Amino acid sequence: MIAEKYEKLQSILREMNTVVVAFSGGVDSTFLLKAAVVTLGPDQVLAVTADSETYPTTELEEAKELAALIGAKHQVIETSELAIPGYAENTKNRCYFCKSSLFDHLEPVLSEHSFENIVYGVIADDMNEFRPGMQAAKERGIRGPLLEAGLFKEEIRELSKTFGLPTWEKPSFACLSSRIAYGEYITKEKLSKVEKAEAYLKSLQIRQVRVRTHQETARIEVEPKDMQTVLAHHASIVGKLQEYGYKYVTLDLVGYQSGSMNKVLSL
Repeated sequence: MIAEKYEKLQSILREMNTVVVAFSGGVDSTFLLKAAVVTLGPDQVLAVTADSETYPTTELEEAKELAALIGAKHQVIETSELAIPGYAENTKNRCYFCKSSLFDHLEPVLSEHSFENIVYGVIADDMNEFRPGMQAAKERGIRGPLLEAGLFKEEIRELSKTFGLPTWEKPSFACLSSRIAYGEYITKEKLSKVEKAEAYLKSLQIRQVRVRTHQETARIEVEPKDMQTVLAHHASIVGKLQEYGYKYVTLDLVGYQSGSMNKVLSL
């Protein structure tokens, strides 16, 4: 089944002929980039990474390294989500504004290189989650080959491992704005606070972490197996996060959940 899905992915990419890949360096976009280069050749593929306030510096550097490893041409463009009208207000459609702006920035790149298609790393799992950015892609004719091929996250990880991509076991990542509760205004200072807090927790060898921000409260999400690590270092964690600007520091006993902020949308 997985081999058939990969063949379908290659068939979809061949039909596209040339592609600009919206490349974050995450599990999905990295595999998409690798598949595109293998299928179409490096001259027919361009990876483009948007550097902005919501994208950690460590992720940008990793994206550069991954593109080089794959042998793909790579371009970094400067964007600013906070400059997008409606984005900083942090409504439930925040991701729609973000993806709309990203695709608006990618279209001139597409024209400049005389390429034919923009693709991004949406996958089959995303159909079961709240993803307003998919509407922005649909409106602009931006395609998601991984979704079209019916590939799920675990299948992408398996294929990534087969190709020797280091991202096969990389933790899931989302933009820093996803850590801030809906309705709470997004600022550069808050994004920086989240980035520093998560970096510190990762320095304690915690693999998957989110620091969800509710005004002055940090709600830490980690996998259940890492909760003991948080408790063992609770004094230093509290000290660091308060140094970064949080007044209250909590551990969510439910554990890490992708898109946990979206729970309030059904209320």
